Amino acid sequence: MSSASEHPHELNLNAMETEGSNPASTSIDSMNPLEIVQLMNSEDAKVTLAVQQELPAIAQAVEGIADRLRAGGRLIYIGAGTSGRLGILDASECPPTFSTPPEMVIGLIAGGPPAILKAVEGAEDSEEGGRKDLRALTLSVNDVVVGLAASGRTPYVLGAVAYARELGALTVGVACNSHTPLHPAVDIMIAPVVGPEVVSGSTRLKSGTAQKMVLNMLSTGTMILLGKTYGNQMVDVHASNYKLQRRASKIVQGIAGVDQARADALLEQCDGETKTAIVVARAHVSPQEARQHLAAHKQILRATLTALHADE
Repeated sequence: MSSASEHPHELNLNAMETEGSNPASTSIDSMNPLEIVQLMNSEDAKVTLAVQQELPAIAQAVEGIADRLRAGGRLIYIGAGTSGRLGILDASECPPTFSTPPEMVIGLIAGGPPAILKAVEGAEDSEEGGRKDLRALTLSVNDVVVGLAASGRTPYVLGAVAYARELGALTVGVACNSHTPLHPAVDIMIAPVVGPEVVSGSTRLKSGTAQKMVLNMLSTGTMILLGKTYGNQMVDVHASNYKLQRRASKIVQGIAGVDQARADALLEQCDGETKTAIVVARAHVSPQEARQHLAAHKQILRATLTALHADE
């Protein structure tokens, strides 16, 4: 059994919005299937409004993350349980969507990889565990650590952000309760308060949905600022399977104004690099010249095409 000294932030469940009893669902066990899912749907509708209240903080975080990634830093999500799994999910989607190197966006979970599939008892209760996992990454001042904890009180996450702050990294907190220990522990706090869950305390529900929405904005907003899109097209898509190869071809066709055969040939000529293929087609340069022009404009396609007078 854990001693009190290991839990400096004792849990007062009555003070946590996520642990409250939802009056709308007190008789949920007497409802029929349609009534259950209608109730859950109506509760989920509150999530968007809760996230909306946090948009200024989310935007501030996006700007800070983009600044540090430009300087060679990394985006590191760290959490326990559902929160940790959501961070790993978001991190794992960045390489295929935006062609980011695997080490640019990282997800850490209390208990390590085994905890992705099965709960590791007690792992979230160790502040030192959070510090240890970040220490293994050789954290730097250019990194961003996003602590994910629906409760805002998870010791593993609190230990991690405290360590990150000591080293001068940017720290962001994501929780679904107000006035938590995580709030003063980070530089930017994002706290969509979604209220009591349909099943009391089951934060994989509305709280998990809210965290997923926030993570979508953090990573996607950052990648847009880094030039990973042209309009709403993912021009840095890594064509790692047939579906993504077809998507890359479609993007080249649309932006370069060529047919499918030409787009496929361009992608093959450019080693599957979507942006490079577009610059080759629009500016009539070689793949190597296209890469040099993109590098000169921080890999931002619109700026590159404008400079080459190839942006219509």
